[in-house]
Amino acid sequence: MTETPPLDAASSNRSENKSNSTMCPDLNDWWEIVYYLVPKYIDTVCIIGMLGNILVLFTYSLHKCPLKIAEIYLMNLAAADLIFLMCLPFWTENIRNKFNWPFGNFLCRSTSTSIRLNVYASIYLLVAVSVDRYLTFVHTLNHREIRSKTMAKGICLLTWFFGIFLSVPTFMFRTVKHFPLWNISACTLDFPTPLWITAERLVFNTVGFMLPSTAIIFLNFSTISSLRKKARVRRALGTESLKERNSRKATTLIFAVILMFLLCWTPYQFFVFLDILYQTEVINGCFWGELLNFGEQFGYTLATTNSCINPVIYVFVGKSFRQKALEVFSQFIPCGFPLRWVSFKEKSSYFNGLTVRSSLT
Repeated sequence: MTETPPLDAASSNRSENKSNSTMCPDLNDWWEIVYYLVPKYIDTVCIIGMLGNILVLFTYSLHKCPLKIAEIYLMNLAAADLIFLMCLPFWTENIRNKFNWPFGNFLCRSTSTSIRLNVYASIYLLVAVSVDRYLTFVHTLNHREIRSKTMAKGICLLTWFFGIFLSVPTFMFRTVKHFPLWNISACTLDFPTPLWITAERLVFNTVGFMLPSTAIIFLNFSTISSLRKKARVRRALGTESLKERNSRKATTLIFAVILMFLLCWTPYQFFVFLDILYQTEVINGCFWGELLNFGEQFGYTLATTNSCINPVIYVFVGKSFRQKALEVFSQFIPCGFPLRWVSFKEKSSYFNGLTVRSSLT
């Protein structure tokens, strides 16, 4: 019988329990595929994601116009994704090394904590931007005083502190532990009792995903419903302003970001939920143990995609972002350099604007 390697404390317990009970099929060939393919995929995600999120941060930081409220949240989201992506190369090497952690205890703790922080910060930033869109379109007149840039920055700061607080158990209990069964030293969550394992997974699954996801879905469905009603009325009256159209386009961008986050992270969180059932012995046996080992690996690999896909969404969905990026990077691009990735309409509107501004100075 070949045992699966410990991805974390929960999966190591699964394998140890399994080895003490029944003989399970040899899946060593499947793990060899994981060791070969997953690092290559995550390396690709890292390269694309780092370049993309640096582009986002660079654009929002250097653009001459002050950030809008939604952009404050999206900039913080890009920062969280960049931190996450900077930690992934350590884990790709860990997978290549068949989960034998080669980087020592400090990097085990710090990278694991940073990754967990990204999950909490990202989803609660999406809650915050969903609330902002909800107040903008559903309760337009009642909460204008709440929607300010200072408030948005304060919410972002609180979100980071909240994420750090929820990541403390990861920092405390992540350690490099030797597993004689596999003859490796793995970076794993080493909780004092099995109850801690279940509690941590439960918090991660509920506070880190289910509750905020429920809020996000409710807020965005309410916003979409309100937008549709207002759009029908304004089309009938022909009274939609340019500002309202731009705000609606920004909302479309945010909807796309939220949708991709949920699509990328839901499979992993589903397997985390199944793992809670496994830890509490609601489900058991070789089938579930192997399914969870491979399922969590697949789910986490898919989840990493989210951190590189947001910049792609900004470029292809966010016309305002493309315009800002063009304005920022045109300062560094030689005159006459072809900008084929921007539509002719956007280029002409930008360079016409340059002509007007230069004539006024």
